[in-house]
Amino acid sequence: MDPKLPVLAAALALFAAPLAQADEALLKKHNCIACHMVDKKAVGPSYKEIAAKYRGQNVAAKLEEKVKKGGKGVWGPVEMPANPAVPDPDIKAMVAWILNLK
Repeated sequence: MDPKLPVLAAALALFAAPLAQADEALLKKHNCIACHMVDKKAVGPSYKEIAAKYRGQNVAAKLEEKVKKGGKGVWGPVEMPANPAVPDPDIKAMVAWILNLK
């Protein structure tokens, strides 16, 4: 094995960790945590439930639109409010972070 591989892997991990934290920070910044938690159901489904439901599907654009415009009926009777003030790049980052949860 190339002796540089462990060093490269460690460097990649250092760069990826802040990015993951940054996207979770966006969820807090835009108050998504008022209704969602990472691993527990609250008013809405947990982020991990969302990731599991949509794993392997090409649904990022659909979920981004749902965050922006709101929605109802998929997870029960409680409606998710629209979030028109949240910038599109933030929505993309948050949805990508959620969909990558295990």
